[in-house]
Amino acid sequence: MQSLARQLNIHVSTISRVLQGNENVASKAASKETIERIRRLAAQYNYQPNPHAISLRTQKSRLIGVSVPRLSDYIWASIYEGIEEAALKEDYFAYVTNSYEQPDLRRRQADLARSRRVDGVIFGDIHTTPESLDFLQSLAFPFVLVLRKAGDHPCAVCDDRDGGRQAARHLFACGHRQVAVIGGSEITSTGLERTAGFTDFYREAGCPIARERILFSAFDTQAGRDCAQRLISAFPSLTAIYAVNDFAAIGAMGAIREAGLTPGANMALVGYNDTPLAAELPIPLSTVNNPVRELGERALDLLLRLLRGESCPDVLLKPSLVVRESSGFTARPVP
Repeated sequence: MQSLARQLNIHVSTISRVLQGNENVASKAASKETIERIRRLAAQYNYQPNPHAISLRTQKSRLIGVSVPRLSDYIWASIYEGIEEAALKEDYFAYVTNSYEQPDLRRRQADLARSRRVDGVIFGDIHTTPESLDFLQSLAFPFVLVLRKAGDHPCAVCDDRDGGRQAARHLFACGHRQVAVIGGSEITSTGLERTAGFTDFYREAGCPIARERILFSAFDTQAGRDCAQRLISAFPSLTAIYAVNDFAAIGAMGAIREAGLTPGANMALVGYNDTPLAAELPIPLSTVNNPVRELGERALDLLLRLLRGESCPDVLLKPSLVVRESSGFTARPVP
């Protein structure tokens, strides 16, 4: 940098801010023309800032860790894309780890993140168990939660309880009183809230759902198929199923067809998340749209606010029901 400063006759501090800061920092340090001169000469000499030296001086690595259950899942991949894009705009580098919902692995990954001097971590794989809450309390670096919430820790989430209510309102309006729920994981806020919103609506409408008609499971197609098979077998009068995850709903769709029924014709089905696949199925799936990519962007913004010492109120985005063919069946309410 001193060599560049001598050749350009520009103070070394200006060179430093232009080459080591983001666009906002660079624009405050010099004019557009000067920035271009500095970067052109730096490129000529193949100059690259040393991130380790910078972190020693600033005590900031500009690294953001992201912990998700499984990046192969479309929802988590979309959230990470939102985080990564927002991080790059702020001159941060994001990386992702898969915990596979295993608390011990998550803890080891968090310890490694701390040893690598990350500035903060965004967790998408937190459970509502005491073990998870204790883990969060033990962390020695800033963090926020995304998609799932736990305790009073800062989070960017969707209003899952309202999403469940929207699904219930739709099925209730279509005359469905014999309904069942595939509730996802019972140790995640998403599974609990999406289920609670649905069951609360039916209870308030004077049609409470029996506990036996609510099955909790994993968020995948096999679990959805298994749960739907059990529900259809146990309750022959069933006319509608609500699954709190699109992949579980797709599994349920297979079980419905195996039982000799047709989704949307004599069995209504509603999922959650509105993955791209939902609209492209042979029988398009009614589902609750969850703005997951925006959740990633807002989670990154929330973490940066926390790092700057600013107030960071929780982010609560609004879901919206998308009605398609799979819930087109209108039931005749039982008197």
